[in-house]
Amino acid sequence: MGRMKPTMEPRRKVSTLHYQTFPTQPPTSRGRPPSASPQSRNGEHSGSDDEHHESPLPTKQLAILAIIALAEQTALNSINPYLPEMVQTFPEVRGGQVGMYTGVIASAFALAQFATNYFWGWLSDRIGRKPVILTGTALTTVAFLAFGFCKTLWQAILVQAFMGLVNGNAGIVSTCLGEITDRTNQSRAFTYLPVVYGIGAITGPLVGGVLVLYENPFKKGEKNPLPYVLPNLFSAAILVIDLVICIFLLEESHEEARNFPPLGKRVENLFAWLWQFTSSTRPSYLKKLFRTRSHHQHHHHHHHHRRQSDDHLDGIQEEDEEDYSDEPDTPMFPTAPDEQLSSRDILNRDTLLLLATYFIFQLANIAYNSLYPVFAEEPPPTGRGLKPKTVGLSLSFAGLITIVFQVSLYGRLRDRIGNKVTYRVSIAAFVVAFAIMPFVGYKDSPPPFGIGSGMGWLWLELGATLVIKTVASVGGLTSALLLITNSASNNNVLGSLNGLAQTLSAAGRAVGPFISGSLFTAATKLPHKGEALPFGIFAGISLIGFLLGFGIKGEGLEAEGWSSESGEEEEVEDEEATIGGSGNGDANERTGLLRK
Repeated sequence: MGRMKPTMEPRRKVSTLHYQTFPTQPPTSRGRPPSASPQSRNGEHSGSDDEHHESPLPTKQLAILAIIALAEQTALNSINPYLPEMVQTFPEVRGGQVGMYTGVIASAFALAQFATNYFWGWLSDRIGRKPVILTGTALTTVAFLAFGFCKTLWQAILVQAFMGLVNGNAGIVSTCLGEITDRTNQSRAFTYLPVVYGIGAITGPLVGGVLVLYENPFKKGEKNPLPYVLPNLFSAAILVIDLVICIFLLEESHEEARNFPPLGKRVENLFAWLWQFTSSTRPSYLKKLFRTRSHHQHHHHHHHHRRQSDDHLDGIQEEDEEDYSDEPDTPMFPTAPDEQLSSRDILNRDTLLLLATYFIFQLANIAYNSLYPVFAEEPPPTGRGLKPKTVGLSLSFAGLITIVFQVSLYGRLRDRIGNKVTYRVSIAAFVVAFAIMPFVGYKDSPPPFGIGSGMGWLWLELGATLVIKTVASVGGLTSALLLITNSASNNNVLGSLNGLAQTLSAAGRAVGPFISGSLFTAATKLPHKGEALPFGIFAGISLIGFLLGFGIKGEGLEAEGWSSESGEEEEVEDEEATIGGSGNGDANERTGLLRK
């Protein structure tokens, strides 16, 4: 009986992780998923259709993750339309300081995310993705309820900082996408994430702009003392619906967390977790898991006997819990079995370059988003003197372009040139967008060749620049998420890696508005073409990111079956298989895995 008590391992069936982006059996290495064909394992094409058959997408879980992303993006983007006006109502803010303090509030959120995003990713690697998503959603809901009642600057800053501290779900959603897909279908899954963000960029401002109530709904004719409560209540309601859906429908995607008991049982042990430093009590499943792994490390040759004892495990569960109730060294957060993860498991050469370029990418993206409305609304000669309504329409146009490009063009582009080249091209497009923006004409400029009007050419030039920037943003984000996911050396560090990426993203979003705003303020004091100062500097920064992108050369970063050397021959083979494959060719055609 003593031999059977610590045996938790037989409950875990040996299987290949569904997340198949590693060259040998995960979670111990990286690359392509294992195949029954020795040739496949050596990276050679066997010529069979099965090797490139696309796995079906887990549509239900993808829909749940899309709901999570859309709910949060709608809520977070709802703040932007009324925030400057809200800042004007704070007693501490004087005339001319609205822009500065609006940036301070926005940066408080980003800086707080910078401080905790890695922690949320690390925690999700230990306790599972679902508990972290539920925690982040619930606490973000509380933050939105509080933000609508803020009446002073410091209240707004503190609430936004709290909101940033508790919200790390963006990185967790990317991690879940990587775990529920494999390399044959991950491009399709990741393609729709920026689409959801684009929809949220449209629905969020609508919520924040339409639901602000300036008149007291209970006393007609009187000013509403809390005009910004309703959009925040609406955002909180969306998040509550999101929370309920996650509780009942979201499945745990982390393989190790599936060995844990149901979520409800883990919640019951919450107080034992809180008392970890003052009490000997530990959650029973952690005790058994710790004991199992210890037993596995020291008695691996008794695996056959442990498997035979599986049938008796349930009968000795209570005795097991009692015997180890005073285990003093039970770890609070379990780690992956048989693995000691080091910094090299998370930060290899490709990953470091990816993270560096991802920081530059996010810095450029937020800088452009901050500069564009200021540049468009600033009076000439530094700006173009457009109205806020006009700027809003142009941004809605950009959101529409996001959806169209992502749904119809990105997949074809990525299949043709691969993740790495798409990522570099996207950063290069940022260089172009920054470089040409200062040369957009004015409303009263003479039309080129005498065709049209100055206003018409202004719209045309602004629209073309926004299209370039939008394509750069959407294509770069999707490619970056795919590359970061595929660069993970181990499935058990995927959450930490995505958390680190989101931390750098938050850093870029925190410093970008300050730098761009300061540069544009300096630009207004220059006598001629001052707007070229901020746009030119960020074009140079983007160029550095583009050049660094050439150092990303890992072979395991592309989709399954994609090869930069495939050329025309593979495309011809794909077409022949489509014609004569008796149905198997149709599968290859659907996957789009054999392209130029």
